[in-house]
Amino acid sequence: MSKLGLCSRTQAEVLIAEGRVRVGGKVVRNAALRVDLDRDRIVVDDRPVVAERKVYLMLNKPRGLVTTRDDPQQRDTVYACLEGLDLPFVSPVGRLDKASEGLLLMTNDTRFANRLMDPASHLPKTYHVQVGTVPDAAMLKTLRAGVSVDGEILSASSIELLRSGGRTAWLEIVLDEGRNRHIRIAIGRLPLGDLAKGTARHLTPEELELLIG
Repeated sequence: MSKLGLCSRTQAEVLIAEGRVRVGGKVVRNAALRVDLDRDRIVVDDRPVVAERKVYLMLNKPRGLVTTRDDPQQRDTVYACLEGLDLPFVSPVGRLDKASEGLLLMTNDTRFANRLMDPASHLPKTYHVQVGTVPDAAMLKTLRAGVSVDGEILSASSIELLRSGGRTAWLEIVLDEGRNRHIRIAIGRLPLGDLAKGTARHLTPEELELLIG
């Protein structure tokens, strides 16, 4: 049901546990039951489930929001940025940590999301990071070669000094994976652009092509 854009996976499990879901006329009790979305008739609360239109969004995530639908700690989530929009259920493509901000994609197209998140795709993410020192050429060279972060070697395909002042500097780093406390400004060839913080909009066909073309 989450793949059809009806609800989250957690919400689907609750509906199934409550006996409110039928597949082929029979009540389903097993959330792991495999169904053919093109052939099997799914009914929830006596209403047939119809696949929602495919939606692709870009969101400028503010710092302080968690990238989840249902947070057990009752923290504010990225879904607060979608309130008031006429949308089917959408899920984040990947995640940004609570302390991170910037470009976050959201969609109800699971094939699209899985394609972007597949490690084999090596889709680069571009971040702006503030560091507590002004790196010289030698330090930048060391960073490009890879550094140990939380016990693992993190290497970047590109690190450039954007600007510096006093004892801090801003770097632009291109990674295959996200890290904490970063500002993500691009995914692949898709830039965040001037989208206001805390707002979302639909991707254009041209922007989708930048991601999967």
